[in-house]
Amino acid sequence: MKRSTFIKNTVVSTAGLLITKNLMRPVQGQVYGQNGMTYQLNTNWGTLNADQTPVNDCHEMIQDGKGRILLLTNETKNNIIIYNKSGKLIDTWGTVFPGAHGLTVQHNGKEDLLFITDTNRHQVYKTTIDGKILLTIDPPADLPAYQKKEAFVPTETAVLANGDFYIADGYGAQHILHYDEYGKLKNSFGGRGTGEEHLDNAHGICVDYRKAKPTLIITDRTRNAFKRFSMDGKLLEVIHLPGACVCRPVIKGDYLYAAVLRSPNLDTINSGFVTILDKDNKVVSNLGGSAPVYENDVLQPMSQKEKIFVHPHDVCVDDEGSIYVAQWASGKVYPYKFTKV
Repeated sequence: MKRSTFIKNTVVSTAGLLITKNLMRPVQGQVYGQNGMTYQLNTNWGTLNADQTPVNDCHEMIQDGKGRILLLTNETKNNIIIYNKSGKLIDTWGTVFPGAHGLTVQHNGKEDLLFITDTNRHQVYKTTIDGKILLTIDPPADLPAYQKKEAFVPTETAVLANGDFYIADGYGAQHILHYDEYGKLKNSFGGRGTGEEHLDNAHGICVDYRKAKPTLIITDRTRNAFKRFSMDGKLLEVIHLPGACVCRPVIKGDYLYAAVLRSPNLDTINSGFVTILDKDNKVVSNLGGSAPVYENDVLQPMSQKEKIFVHPHDVCVDDEGSIYVAQWASGKVYPYKFTKV
């Protein structure tokens, strides 16, 4: 190749890389979303000194009864990072959860308790808000699917007012396990299989109180769907979300919010957004994603449109309606905040 041609091609290639890099950079202060569910982005929220308070994968977030925002990361220098709503660091704790993945808060009227799943240790823990372990759940060896502890890779929990809780074994044998408040197994359902009542990547679970009778919403991520089950494990509804490998469902008011880790068969560059569904489980807005389109009442495939996220993994919706987004395998970025406009 002639030197002049090489230089020309190099300049063009470098320009292309710069353009790609700029496209990947979220726009601070930009407004995203559709249909009246629009939010302004703050990428600086929660950014800390990475030498003093590092993160690895930012997995999940909750708001506690004091209004604080808690982030769970699998960085064992500080598994839990506690912020105020402005993004100021309040406290940290936790050095023993190398596979920290799922974070759920239980408001029991007296004190807040946390449920943490660890995919490396194959356990689930109930803790105080400051990290004292109160209960440890090991693999349910009485069930045939869990004769080896490695088969139990829990990703999420959901807690009832009476202290009962459900564990979603989203990276393991795919069962949903129902326990009483003392850790005694009461029921199991789901599991890996081909029928609609089975699950594949049951990544998240929550209790839906939006209608008269509470039900469970469970992620079926590989199949791009949420599934509604009765509290005793009977399949009631499949909510198809084409183009969206969804993480856990988070319900606030009449809406269901979820991080979309990626779209099927797309790489890091072309993946990831946040989806919002109304109480009838219709998608109304996608932050960083294509506008939802229904044809003959069927949702058309969705995908990332704007380059805001790399692998968004969870959302937390606070008492003011702001959304915080934690990202997995995203270059160790701290959470983003979206304020409703």
